[in-house]
Amino acid sequence: MARKLQTRLTHIAGKRLSATVNPPLERGSTLLMPDINALYKATPSYGRMGHTVHRELETGLCQLEQAGHARLTPNGLSACALALASFVEAGDHVLIADNIYGPTRRFCTRRLHKMGVRTSFFRYDIGADIESLVEERTRLIYLESPGSLTFDICDTPAIVSVAEKAGLISILDNTWGCGIAFQPLALGVDVSVQALTKYIVGHADALGGAVLSRTPAHAHQINQTAEDWGLSLGPDEAYLALRGLRTLPTRYRVHEAAGLKLAHWLQDHPAIDRVLHPALPEHREHALWLRDFKGSNGLFGLVPKPMNETQKQTFFSSLTLFGFGFSWGGFESLLIPADPKTVRSPDHWMSQAPQDLWRIHVGLEDVEDLICDLDQAFMRAGL
Repeated sequence: MARKLQTRLTHIAGKRLSATVNPPLERGSTLLMPDINALYKATPSYGRMGHTVHRELETGLCQLEQAGHARLTPNGLSACALALASFVEAGDHVLIADNIYGPTRRFCTRRLHKMGVRTSFFRYDIGADIESLVEERTRLIYLESPGSLTFDICDTPAIVSVAEKAGLISILDNTWGCGIAFQPLALGVDVSVQALTKYIVGHADALGGAVLSRTPAHAHQINQTAEDWGLSLGPDEAYLALRGLRTLPTRYRVHEAAGLKLAHWLQDHPAIDRVLHPALPEHREHALWLRDFKGSNGLFGLVPKPMNETQKQTFFSSLTLFGFGFSWGGFESLLIPADPKTVRSPDHWMSQAPQDLWRIHVGLEDVEDLICDLDQAFMRAGL
C-alpha cells in the first residue's frame, strides 16, 4: 500500500552510522579520504557538495514535489536565478509572467540582460495565447502561480502545452503551493522552484532554496550551473529545513484553515474592498484554482477601501499581533503594505492596480485573537 505524504516525510532516511532519529549535523569543509587513490574519485569529496543532512533533505523535497532531482541553494532568490540561468546563453530570449516575485524580475532585467539574454514579460492570464510570443531564440517560460502580491492564478496546463510543443523549458515558482497545495511537475512543468525559507523551514530562522526537476538531462544542466556559481546550502540551514519538512503538512493545513477563516471575515469588513485569495469563490481565477490546486495557505492580499494617511498610520500602529516584516511562512503573523506597480509593467498593471494593497500572512496564533486584533485596530482608525 502506498504511504501518504505525511508518513513519507516523517520517515525520510538515508544511510547513516548514527542511531539518532535525525541525521547528525556535520559541519565539515574538508573531507578526509581513506587513501590517496580515493582523493579524486570519492563523492562527495568536499563539504560544498553536502553531507547526510543534505541528501535526506533532497530526498524529502523530491517526495514532496514528485521530482526526480533536487538541487539546494542558499536562499529562494538564488534558486530562481539558478533555474533561469541553467537553460540560457547569450542571444537567447525568455518569456516571464508579469506577476512574479520582484527580485526575480530584477534578475531578469538586470543580470540576464548583462548576460545577453532578452526578457519579454506577459500577462499572467495569457493562457495558450502565449504561443504568439514564442520567437526563434525563445528558450524558456517562467511562471509564478499564485502571483506575488496579487495572488492571481495562471492557466499552467495551457502554457505548459505550448512550451512542450515549442520545445521550451517551463519553470514555475512554487513557494506558495509548496508541494502541498500545488504540484506543478505533475502538470508537466519541467522545473519547480521553492524558497525553503518560507513554509518548509517554517520558523523564520533560516534561509534556503531548492530547484526541483523531472529529468536527468535538466538536473545535469542545473547541477553544472550551480557548481560553476559555487552555490551550496550550509549544514545548519539544511538541518533546519529538514526538521521543518517533517511537520510541513500539519503546519500548512493549520495556516490554510486560519487563513480561510480570516479571509472570510475580512471579506465582510466595511474597511475592505477586496480580498485576494484564490480559494474564495469571488476570486477571478477560482475555477483554475479548483482545477489545479489541492488547497491554500495563510498568505493572501487585501485591497482596503480608501483611507487617509492618519487612519492608515493609526491602524498599523494599533496592531499588537501582526508584525511588519518581509518574508512569510513562519509561525508569526505579518501584515505589510505593498505596491505591485513598482515591480510590474505599466501597460499591464497601472490602469487596474488598486490605490492600496496589503499582504497578510496568517501565522499559528489563534485565529480568533488575530480577528480581535484587526477589529480593534480598524475601530481605532475609525474604519
